[in-house]
Amino acid sequence: MNEASKAIARRIHDVRFATRYFVGDGIDIGAGNDPVSLYAELFPGMRSLRAWDLPDGDAQLLAGVADESFDFVHSSHCLEHLRDPREALRHWFRVLKPGGHLICMVPDEDLYEQGRFPSTFNDDHKWTFTLWKARSWSARTINLFDLLQTLGAAAQPIKAELLDASFRFRLPRQDQTRTAIGESAIEFIVRKRPADEIAAGGRFAAAR
Repeated sequence: MNEASKAIARRIHDVRFATRYFVGDGIDIGAGNDPVSLYAELFPGMRSLRAWDLPDGDAQLLAGVADESFDFVHSSHCLEHLRDPREALRHWFRVLKPGGHLICMVPDEDLYEQGRFPSTFNDDHKWTFTLWKARSWSARTINLFDLLQTLGAAAQPIKAELLDASFRFRLPRQDQTRTAIGESAIEFIVRKRPADEIAAGGRFAAAR
């Protein structure tokens, strides 16, 4: 419930969201009624934000959105609803400018689904996610670290965090995102390396 809003209290304590990630012109995929632009005053570097939702088209393809047209791409709890998250992530990365950031949240399969799939909390979830496991209880699991590798050499992972700080392990089984504090998610941030940086082998290769 309003997971993008719920994340704001955490994100304002990481200066990078205001100075690097939410900077320039962005697109918020699957924004619904909870786009991060509601909190634009907390991110003064944010010039504009396009909210993309069902009336705009298929979030998996972003048809009609030009390559390298946004400084940042944000999505909160949309990827798990799509037919092919791998294809979706490639298109989300496609519309990102070199040097820009992809900021994304997905439900963690253990904190959210809690061992059962199809989901008992959201019957539209098509996939479960984990940072990485050698073996999962879910037949529809996606390992995030494996998923990010499909983006190729341009992808520079900045952050991958299990958002379990507010998870209360002693509660009976329930959807803790329906509480005021529970996130039950994974947040990951990927920077798109410019072509010259890829060729050099990294941001600081030329300095060595």
